Amino acid sequence: MRNPIRRVLMLMMFAVFSTVTLADAPDCTGREDWPAGMAYAALKNAGILDASTVDFYKTKVTRLASEKIGADLYRQVHRVRFVRTSGKPVVVITVNNVSDTECSRSGVEVYVVSKRLGNYAKGP
Repeated sequence: MRNPIRRVLMLMMFAVFSTVTLADAPDCTGREDWPAGMAYAALKNAGILDASTVDFYKTKVTRLASEKIGADLYRQVHRVRFVRTSGKPVVVITVNNVSDTECSRSGVEVYVVSKRLGNYAKGP
């Protein structure tokens, strides 16, 4: 059986320490694109969100990483931030494969970010 915590930690390490370039990679960062849509579907199926509790115009998708894994195939990691009508955000990390012509070359893995511990970077 796979350890889901280890998998999430590996994903986060990849996102933080990746040296891949975002140049010329497909742009799937729209709130109507595959990663955000599948993230919402996963959250809805889990009972975390529903259409009446989300302000979709405030949804923000940020590409964290994009790695070329084939001739016309990329693996991308996105941060998707939904905002409830109450103002409380729900943040997920998605991982999926895309091509130059479509954002849905694979299913989407969705990880809910349940708690942010803070910013530990040293300032000047």
